Amino acid sequence: MCGIVGMLEAPGAPPVREESLRQMLAMIRHRGPDQFGIYCDERVGLGGARLSIIDLHTGQQPITNEDRTLWIVFNGEIFNYVELRPELEARGHRFTTHTDTEVILHLYEDLGPDCLRRLNGQFAIAIWDSRNETLFLARDRLGVRPLFYTVAGGALIFGSELKAILADPRVHAAIDPLALEQVFTFWCPLSPRTIFRDMIELPPGHYLLAGKGDPVVRCYWEIGFPERAPASGHGPGTPHLAERVEEFRALLVDATRIRLRADVPVGAYLSGGLDSSAIASIVRRFTSNRLDTFSIAFHDANYDEREFQQHMARLLGTEHQVVEATHEDIGRVFPEVIWHTEVPIMRTSPAPLFMLSKRVRGCGYKVVLTGEGADEFLAGYDIYKEAKIRRFWAQHPESARRPLLLQRLYQDIPGFAKSSGAFLAAFFGDRLTEIDAPWYSHYIRWRNNRRTCRFLSEDIVREVSPRSVKFLDQVAIPIRFSRWGSLERAQYLEIAIFLSGYLLSSQGDRVAMANAVEGRFPFLDCRVVDYCNRLPPTLKLRGLNGKYLLRQCAKPWLPEVIWRRPKHPYRAPIHRSFFNPAASDYVGELCSTARVRESGLFKPAAVGQLVKKIQRGALVSETDDMALAGVISSQLLHDQFVRDFRKPPPLDGRDDVKVCGGTAVTEAT
Repeated sequence: MCGIVGMLEAPGAPPVREESLRQMLAMIRHRGPDQFGIYCDERVGLGGARLSIIDLHTGQQPITNEDRTLWIVFNGEIFNYVELRPELEARGHRFTTHTDTEVILHLYEDLGPDCLRRLNGQFAIAIWDSRNETLFLARDRLGVRPLFYTVAGGALIFGSELKAILADPRVHAAIDPLALEQVFTFWCPLSPRTIFRDMIELPPGHYLLAGKGDPVVRCYWEIGFPERAPASGHGPGTPHLAERVEEFRALLVDATRIRLRADVPVGAYLSGGLDSSAIASIVRRFTSNRLDTFSIAFHDANYDEREFQQHMARLLGTEHQVVEATHEDIGRVFPEVIWHTEVPIMRTSPAPLFMLSKRVRGCGYKVVLTGEGADEFLAGYDIYKEAKIRRFWAQHPESARRPLLLQRLYQDIPGFAKSSGAFLAAFFGDRLTEIDAPWYSHYIRWRNNRRTCRFLSEDIVREVSPRSVKFLDQVAIPIRFSRWGSLERAQYLEIAIFLSGYLLSSQGDRVAMANAVEGRFPFLDCRVVDYCNRLPPTLKLRGLNGKYLLRQCAKPWLPEVIWRRPKHPYRAPIHRSFFNPAASDYVGELCSTARVRESGLFKPAAVGQLVKKIQRGALVSETDDMALAGVISSQLLHDQFVRDFRKPPPLDGRDDVKVCGGTAVTEAT
């Protein structure tokens, strides 16, 4: 099940119209094209677009409980549903399907919102309790599956995507200036804000209850670490490394194994790096499942990793599919990508992944395993190493040698390793000694990103300024944050903002589900996350060697060239994708003075200067590249959602739709 929609009308309002739900579902048909389901009564309407993965024949939604007082639509997977079901049956619950969806419903019947603590999965849930007239919405711990809502005309309207909410005539899109500034600073709006005014993201790890009063949002899970984690993994009473390796290996193998639960084939992405290679190796070594693998290659050698991908595919003996992304391809699909991300993006990286998911679907797959999460929870990114070096340097800020350690980072940025000590000291030395500041680890990145805000129009800046706090103070910091170690603080910021807000959304769910492909992430298993968060820092980042425990764990499975390989961030070319001999016409049109002035988002002169700089072949910096992606994606978003929002026809008699109303159930085909 991969897309949900619905609305809760105010008491005394006209009943929900089935036609409204059919229109909302039509907006997210791509998420679940196999079947559709609708429930309507006097106050509530629920809708689901199903991607059939488990219980293909009897799992159509909405699903109800024994006395028909609870109704559920659900997007995602509960991987431990097999273990939970016998408990519920022993307590007298009767099942009519073999789905994980029905397990959620009966668990909610027993525990209410506390049921969420028992679920190991990725999910967005909507349950209507007709007896108490209460709507329950919930989202998984890390925000793998999206869920948005707004209140308009007295009704609470929700959906897996913003476009489904915009299908309701009471809702209109208007870009939120503060959210736009946040995108240009943090790469995403800070939850619960979205890019559109008055449209809200249900934050990861939260649920919402709505009934007769205002909606109430509550947190049921939050990222946490031990207070002042010990510096060493070998202190008194601490398990030896070999024990840690075995513990982690067993967890990761089981997390992968239960993510193979499906009544359809499951494939795997293979990037050529440690994380995806480890997951694919587990499938090959510890299960009997057939394994087909998929990867992206680039014509641009600066981004291409095909040598490592092909090496692993040969070693695993998989049927391997490669999507080759040219500059022209990325530019061509970019408008479609923005329609699905529903937010401006500062990178083009989602575009090749959109192309890859299309290939996956074309090969008959609905589900793929990927390696997301390892870098966040096991400290694989250079930003963790950068913060560690800066802290070391801050002990002797006058040192000329210590900043030279930074040359060992960011190998994906051309020429960075040859940067002079003077450049490194000037660039990374800003606010060097403020090591107790909560934003310390990410300050250099965010400060650098904010240089792109110079393109924002004076109207946007004017509207943001009176209601904006300093950008560093916009990030919500947990109460216990100061009690964590320095690595854990950096991890929190990366997980809470980049992972949930960008990686799992624009680069994850949205471009995969655009082609009805579900991603599954063993490293984001709640047990794996909890285990990693309790690890001593040296088992994650040892010296400048990230993901230390994972490397030790995967060493027997992988060739040395893979398990020792430094992190190579997945990136895609930007300015060459928009400015090349076969460039699409939309780029020049959207960047024209007239269209930039019309949207009111950017300074026409600044955009024009950037375009001319690229066209004359001048050196384009990383910041210029980000600004270009941000401007073009924002202009596309304005075009598609504000200037000319287009709705497809609602579901009709040609669609497979299950319609439920009150106590009566009918089938419409």
